[in-house]
Amino acid sequence: MSEQEGVAKLIQEIPKDYQNIKNPEDIPWFVKELTNIKPDARDLFENYCKIPSEDVVPHIKQIRDKAFKVYPYPCLGHWGFLDLSISQSPKYDEILQRVKNGDNYLDLGCCFGQDIRKLVHDGAPSEHTFGSDLQKDFMDLGYDLFLDKSTLKTTFIPANIFEEGTGLMQLVSKIDIVHAASFFHLFDWPEQVQIAKRLVTILKAKPGSLVVGRQIGHTDSGELARQIESSKSRFRHNEASFARMWKEVGEATGTDWLVDAHLEAEDLGKKSNFKYNFIPAGTRWLRFTVCRL
Repeated sequence: MSEQEGVAKLIQEIPKDYQNIKNPEDIPWFVKELTNIKPDARDLFENYCKIPSEDVVPHIKQIRDKAFKVYPYPCLGHWGFLDLSISQSPKYDEILQRVKNGDNYLDLGCCFGQDIRKLVHDGAPSEHTFGSDLQKDFMDLGYDLFLDKSTLKTTFIPANIFEEGTGLMQLVSKIDIVHAASFFHLFDWPEQVQIAKRLVTILKAKPGSLVVGRQIGHTDSGELARQIESSKSRFRHNEASFARMWKEVGEATGTDWLVDAHLEAEDLGKKSNFKYNFIPAGTRWLRFTVCRL
């Protein structure tokens, strides 16, 4: 059996209910030990959560392992949720100041709500922050991870963005800034267009409304099979295809958007340290800012 065939076999053997994974180490993207925490994440746990330095790693690991049994996302398996992507946005200083001034911020696909905690730790009032995820358990575990259930005033909304009448409808025309990290890339082109159209309705209909984020992209845009539910596909963008998608969204909704997207230089397909390298060469982070005109 080739390495790629081995990867495909392991992926197909992931339990379909995702609730009782007997051996997560058999999943290609599961990294058992946490060996390095970036300074901004460590600062969050030591100074926002007030966790003693020596207890940070075992605390994070305990919550991560619980969450991985809820749904085995790669960002959980390889500790990607500790890479606080909101503060890496070139718009971060502006976003932080705008939320301090009363703008409303939504983290879409927020997982534990780690990027929300980064904003709050840096001074953003949590009552102006919202988080949404398909998995309510992730948001509940976020309180356990950050030890702030009694203090955080963020509104968390478990919701499927594709369904009409979900809790996200309470946010229509109320949000100024949407952060969508590692979210669009989970879906195919028509689904991504549908998501973007929904965001147009959630965002305030005024110049300056923002969608920012970071996701997996590729130098050659196109559809790829998903690691989970591999019968379905997802679309990997480059700069041109991402701008083209927002042009399509703008034409469909009667809105205009300025798109700034770029692929980072590092080829993620050449740096993978997973048990099996399932990341194609040419895979890069795509960072984007989409601003309503």
